[in-house]
Amino acid sequence: MDYIDYYKILGVAKNATSDEIKKAYRKLARQHHPDLNPNNPEAGKLFQQINEANEVLSDPENRKKYDQYGKDWKHADQFEQAKKQQASGSYSGGNPFGGGGNPFGGGEYYSYGDGADDNDYSDFFSSMFGNQGGGRRQTKFKGQDIRATMQINLSEAYTTHKKTFTVNGKNIRITVPAGIENGQEIKLAGYGSAGVNGGPNGDLYITFEIKNDTEFTRNGNDLYKNISLNLYKAVLGGDETIDTMNGKVKLKIAPETQNGTKVRLKGKGFPIYKKEGSFGDLYITWEVQVPTQLTSKEKELFEQLSKER
Repeated sequence: MDYIDYYKILGVAKNATSDEIKKAYRKLARQHHPDLNPNNPEAGKLFQQINEANEVLSDPENRKKYDQYGKDWKHADQFEQAKKQQASGSYSGGNPFGGGGNPFGGGEYYSYGDGADDNDYSDFFSSMFGNQGGGRRQTKFKGQDIRATMQINLSEAYTTHKKTFTVNGKNIRITVPAGIENGQEIKLAGYGSAGVNGGPNGDLYITFEIKNDTEFTRNGNDLYKNISLNLYKAVLGGDETIDTMNGKVKLKIAPETQNGTKVRLKGKGFPIYKKEGSFGDLYITWEVQVPTQLTSKEKELFEQLSKER
């Protein structure tokens, strides 16, 4: 298993703070996302490395193991256990972990995503315990989970739609349900890195970043919008046609409508995730506009109205 410098991949120093690591990851993830680099065959591989580096360095415990053991960080617990056995004199060659040669116990799966086989415990492991070889049965390892981000527009999230992206050189087509939330994570079982020695594949976790490309503000399943209303219609009443996310609606304006008045349109908000036919509400706030650049005649009429009041 070759050493991968996760700090170099993210372009941060080894003493970087968690915020610096997070900031570097987000920048690189957006820059190298396979969806944004369809003509670059290496984009998928680089994107996977970026996610892998973030997964390790953003976790304080994993980062500590990585800083101490480098490429062998996933076996840190076994190394520590073996060193304790050596110090206590209980280790005398052979399999330091006991049992039938499987250093992790029979039949269990462990996350191990770099494709190394059962014999690849690195030179460090071999120098500590010697090459036991031969008698060990191969251990099954679950493939490493992959985490990715996907950016979509709010208008896209309003309807159920298909998305295609590339992971590990493979095109994956998924259905994005209407109503998905910003920051929501979905799991695709078995779409991560391949398992080792017959172990199961890892899983793919996708976090959605939703960009608002509309005039609406979303809060959960409800939508909000401020709409200008001219003074005359606010005073006298009338009709006003407005846009919603799924078409136009004509609203009745009550006479003497005050500035800041809110109107609720039931069922005209955002779709509720995985509840077909269910929607939140749309809230309209009327912003009464005072006319400007009045003519002399208009000013005279307003003065007459003022005297009447």
